[in-house]
Amino acid sequence: MIGAEVARRIALAAQGFADARPGGEVTRRHLRRVLDRVRLIQLDSVNVAVRAHYMPLFSRLGPYPAELVDDAAWAHSARRPRLLVEYWAHEASLLPVADWPLFRWRMRDYERRLGSRYRELLRASPGLLDDVLAAVKDLGPVGAGPLERELGVEGRRAAGGWWNRSSVKHACEYLFAVGELTTGARRGFQRLYDLPERVLPPEVLGTRVSDEDAIRELTRRAATAHGVATEPDLRDYYRIRPPEASRRAVAELVEAGELAEVRVDGWPGPAYRHVDARAPRRVSGRALLAPFDPLVWERARTERIFGFHYRIEIYVPEPKRVYGYYVFPFLLDGELVARVDLKTDRAAGVLRVRGAFAEPTAREPRVAAELAAELQVMAAWLELDGVTVEDRGALAPALRAVLP
Repeated sequence: MIGAEVARRIALAAQGFADARPGGEVTRRHLRRVLDRVRLIQLDSVNVAVRAHYMPLFSRLGPYPAELVDDAAWAHSARRPRLLVEYWAHEASLLPVADWPLFRWRMRDYERRLGSRYRELLRASPGLLDDVLAAVKDLGPVGAGPLERELGVEGRRAAGGWWNRSSVKHACEYLFAVGELTTGARRGFQRLYDLPERVLPPEVLGTRVSDEDAIRELTRRAATAHGVATEPDLRDYYRIRPPEASRRAVAELVEAGELAEVRVDGWPGPAYRHVDARAPRRVSGRALLAPFDPLVWERARTERIFGFHYRIEIYVPEPKRVYGYYVFPFLLDGELVARVDLKTDRAAGVLRVRGAFAEPTAREPRVAAELAAELQVMAAWLELDGVTVEDRGALAPALRAVLP
């Protein structure tokens, strides 16, 4: 039996929160260290405070040049090869280039499942997929808009939800899902498509992995990233389906001695601890976590480990929101003690705290002081002049009082 507190420390260590932040310049070596822990970084289009893919590194490393991620994902040279590639992992994600072949099973699955959804498109535009691939070969990396113009598409759009985007954009997304296109670069947050052979090294493109081996390897990586987890936790990390494939992979890893079945106090059913997972005696330090940080993206696991009920409220009508639009949990000494609704206000030059809330068991004076300090660090990292706290939330007065 593992105590709940020990399980929490194991999970935090697995995600890199038991490591001290670098004392000096953050380099590609530090980026690799984080990737060795988390394995993937989720992408998201929301840009209220900061793009989601930049935040996990800040949470673990502190201030760092955002170009470190940009260069690793969307720029490469013989001297500095690309480290990351985009694909559907947990959701749209950046993952290590070497992991791309582990998702061929998903590409084939998408080809089977999405084919029927695109039948109407292909019937209306015969040859479109071949035309898109040929145009990307000539123009890439290129966005869907320039491809539309190149192919002479006059913005034809069908009625209804799924078909509100252009046929060329649909074709690009389908080809991306089945692995015939990838992201060569981004302009702003716009994906620029390119051929995999111009983005990925030949040894990666040439690697073939069976479905069973790939799912087992992804489960192994999820177990490393979790430290200790239930089978559904492990399955969710890379969204493995069907469930039977995940259960088989877990059983094989247990049989191989890489996972140990354990019981965690207060957890339903069995859990699995990676044999290399460590349980530090204590976890200290602080971090603001984006809503799509891998430590908290599985909300049931977050509540089980931290006793912290967390839901993203972007799609909740404003009058019904409990905490706010884009809320960051605050991690302090191994516990989630508060949450803040953040917005980057470039016009005013401030990081705006639209709501601040402490957990019932938190020691408010210390939480306010530590949170204020971390918000100031984040504001400076975002090249803002300071932090402004609005009135919403019981923690807001104490937080405002300790900010300059």
